[in-house]
Amino acid sequence: MGAGGVPYNRCQSRSTVGGMFLQVEDVLTQAEVATIAQLARQTRFVDGRLTNPHNTAKVNVIADPADAAAQQASQITFNALQRNEQAGRFVFPSRIAPPQLCRYGVGMTYGLHTDAAYLAVGGQALRSDVSCTVFINDPAEYKGGELVIHLGSEVIGIKGRPGSAVLYPSTTLHEVVPVSSGERLVLITFIQSRIPDQMQRELLYTLSEVRALEGLKMDWSNRMQLEYVITNLTRMWGR
Repeated sequence: MGAGGVPYNRCQSRSTVGGMFLQVEDVLTQAEVATIAQLARQTRFVDGRLTNPHNTAKVNVIADPADAAAQQASQITFNALQRNEQAGRFVFPSRIAPPQLCRYGVGMTYGLHTDAAYLAVGGQALRSDVSCTVFINDPAEYKGGELVIHLGSEVIGIKGRPGSAVLYPSTTLHEVVPVSSGERLVLITFIQSRIPDQMQRELLYTLSEVRALEGLKMDWSNRMQLEYVITNLTRMWGR
């Protein structure tokens, strides 16, 4: 079970009043997890508030963007997200910000916040439509540290297994509760979607899941009707 009683299956989506989020296991292979964990031990970390000095709720450390080991860990994670078909169907990625290593020791936290609408990436503004956390160390290695997502009237806590990821709308309020023992190691990134509207993304993802689960059982003409709807809505809503 995920924290807060959320079942953690290989791939799980959940829709609430506030939007839909997706949990995906094995975004990273276990070999990649081990490599990133080793790179993290070589990485220079700096105060997390350097990227957001006015946010007093942010108490963690982040990898120095200029650190070579951190850049390697970021590239491994970037490649893994790009190749993951389930994440792609959920996000419709146009641009992905370089994933950043974040570490939370005892007492560290990131209070309730919403992610910035735009980030400067490669000299261009990237609109943050979907936020993503990729988990590196075993949740049994630390207490506290749950990613808590506020979706409408629901509050959902998540501690993912190594190599798993959670993707959720960047518009949501969320937080990382204080770590009371051990250390939490994750990578975070932000994704600009080809489908900017959250509800439109959710509808297309749901239709794609129906196609994936039921398509082979359908009469061919009905399957093509479904394909017609998905393809043309994607064309209509894409930016």
